[in-house]
Amino acid sequence: MTACSLGAPQSNSNTEKTIIVTDQAPAAVGVYSQGVRVDNTIYISGQLGLDPQTGEMAGDDLESQVRQAIENIEAILSAEEYGLGDVVSVDVFLDDLDNYSEFNSIYIDYFTQDFPARMVLEAARIPLDAKIEIKVIAAK
Repeated sequence: MTACSLGAPQSNSNTEKTIIVTDQAPAAVGVYSQGVRVDNTIYISGQLGLDPQTGEMAGDDLESQVRQAIENIEAILSAEEYGLGDVVSVDVFLDDLDNYSEFNSIYIDYFTQDFPARMVLEAARIPLDAKIEIKVIAAK
C-alpha cells in the first residue's frame, strides 16, 4: 500500500518570486501588482488602455485602447528583459464581442507568428469602463 499525504503541498525553496514595478506602465488601479515573475514565468495583470504618463485612457476608441494596453504589457515585460515573443498565453476581455474582428486586426500587428494560446470573451463591464482588458503570461 502506498502512503498518501493530504496536507499542504511542500514549498519549493528554490522558487524565486519577484514583483515587477515600472513607471513605463500605468500604476495599479487596485490591490494588485503590475506583474509577478516566478522563476522564468511572468504573470501580467490585466492591462487597460491607460496612458502611463497621464493615467487617462489613450482614447475613447477600441484601437487606441488595444494599442496602449499592449504597449503597457510590453513595458512590464521589458522591465524583466522579456518581450512579446515570450508571451505564451493571452486572455482578452472585450466590452462588445461584435468588435472581435477589429480587435484581431490590431492584435496581428503585435503578434505576427508563433501565436500564443488565447482566450477572448465579452465582459459586462471592465474597470474604468474600458473597452478592453488584456492579461498575459510569458515564459523563457
